[in-house]
Amino acid sequence: MGKEFWTIAEVVEVFEIGEDVLEELEQGEVLCPVCREDSSVKLFPAAELEKLRIAKILIEDMGVNLPGVQIILRMRQTLFEMRRQQFDEILEDLAKQRQENINGTRRKDRGVRPKARHNQSV
Repeated sequence: MGKEFWTIAEVVEVFEIGEDVLEELEQGEVLCPVCREDSSVKLFPAAELEKLRIAKILIEDMGVNLPGVQIILRMRQTLFEMRRQQFDEILEDLAKQRQENINGTRRKDRGVRPKARHNQSV
């Protein structure tokens, strides 16, 4: 799906879903279409279409009701956010370790190196 925004008609055609179902998902705050300033036409951002795809599977294939879809999608979003946060924390830790390694190497380079000892026989 290369388009950034989709009209209701496009969504209905591509996803083979009724406008009434779209409206129900919107009222249930599962989907959040946007309206541009210069138009009153509702448009669906690409990210909303992924939620629609999942909602359609849950409803049609698994028999999940609207409140169940809301809970599942909310939990999914929470899991993604937790993963993103964990990933960010891992990257921060790696960056700190890298910086500590760089600083440690610089300290060694600046330090006084011991002079080589020559064995002298007396």
